Amino acid sequence: MFSLELESDGEAKDILIAELWELGSTGIVEEDLADGRCLLRAFFEDEAGVDSLLRRFPARLERHAPRDWVALSRARWEPLCVGARFYLVPEWRDDPTPRGRVRIAINPGLACGTGFHEASQLCLEALEQYQLPHMTVLDVGAGSGILSIASALLGVRRLVACDVDPVAVDIARAAFERAGVRALLFTGSVNAIRTNSVDLLVANISAAASIELAPQFLRCLAPGGRCIASGFETWESATVEGALEQADGIVERKQVKGQWCALVVSSRHITRTV
Repeated sequence: MFSLELESDGEAKDILIAELWELGSTGIVEEDLADGRCLLRAFFEDEAGVDSLLRRFPARLERHAPRDWVALSRARWEPLCVGARFYLVPEWRDDPTPRGRVRIAINPGLACGTGFHEASQLCLEALEQYQLPHMTVLDVGAGSGILSIASALLGVRRLVACDVDPVAVDIARAAFERAGVRALLFTGSVNAIRTNSVDLLVANISAAASIELAPQFLRCLAPGGRCIASGFETWESATVEGALEQADGIVERKQVKGQWCALVVSSRHITRTV
């Protein structure tokens, strides 16, 4: 691999970038300079074209050692302790599990939830505080399946998971199989769940989705049940709280990590149990 470093003025920059792409560049980095000029570094894989490129452009050549980009990317991900119980480990690592924690193997490359995001961590922390072995747990917007897997590892009686995205359901199903988790998994949402049938509902989804589904969340809760809602930022939390309270929910706890928020909610119309 090699790169060419070129200077350009602002007007010619876009044309130059287009030309470099057309000549086979695998990536271009821009840096602003003084007087409206910019520095471009264009990367190329094929050494056979280097002489032709140098004749065409007044550029500085730099050669780079071959790199295993997959290995470099994986090296960025370290195991992570979450809450008091969980130990999240990239699936390619064999680090020993700390005493007293349950191990969850994850793939940080998945786009729909891995546990490394603050919102997912808030959900995991809430799960271990409220979950008991006799519970029926519903995971709305299961994504990668990590919250369902965490629930199973804590020993729930019955686990139900759903997502409106069929691709996410396939990803969750494969994750359940790898983890040996048994769950009722389906493509759909909380409106398919029977009234007063869920002891603990967790929904790590967007603010807009939580607002829309708030009445369904509260409808599903059994006496003493709670809903953990996350996936939205702190500036959105007041609107989500308002929707849940309008659906006759009581916000018992609000937890914040970074700019992300999680709410623990119970129903105003059912008796709470410990």
